[in-house]
Amino acid sequence: MLRIAIAIMLLFGALPAQATEAGWALLRNGGHVVLLRNAMTTGTVEPPNFDLEKCATQLNLSDRGRQQARKIGALFAARAAPVERILASRYCRTLETARLAFDDQKVEPMAALDKPTEATAEADIAAVMDIIRNYSGSDNIVLVTHLENIQALTGAAAREGEALIVGLQGEKLHVLGRIVF
Repeated sequence: MLRIAIAIMLLFGALPAQATEAGWALLRNGGHVVLLRNAMTTGTVEPPNFDLEKCATQLNLSDRGRQQARKIGALFAARAAPVERILASRYCRTLETARLAFDDQKVEPMAALDKPTEATAEADIAAVMDIIRNYSGSDNIVLVTHLENIQALTGAAAREGEALIVGLQGEKLHVLGRIVF
């Protein structure tokens, strides 16, 4: 019977709504770290001529993704404690997500939030974990990054534009809540 109830809730979207409300409750109190996956993009695979310095060679936000990023910012402004700091991958889609959602002047590009490579993955994860370990503000901090980084840090997946509120549990990150936009 319980399995049927869960299946019905999943089918009709009740669990994401509950997860979203629980996430907002956490963020209202402040002092949390948010891993935010970039908003919706124009595709799924980076073009073969990818160049970090040229947005035209990268996956970029779609029109719907730009709307989603603005919605993220509006909802954060209305429902959460202030955002003290915004760090973003240097990819155009993550920077644009951060700049549309939050104050453009506060966005800090951070190489450790870029998509990981075999050569940099371990050092990048360590750098991000240091930021999380050392964060003790009363407002929230948002790290805008990619699915691969979120999975490496938490073991959890995130949709485009989804926020995971995380906290340390020993030396590992634990997902405390989610917000689906």
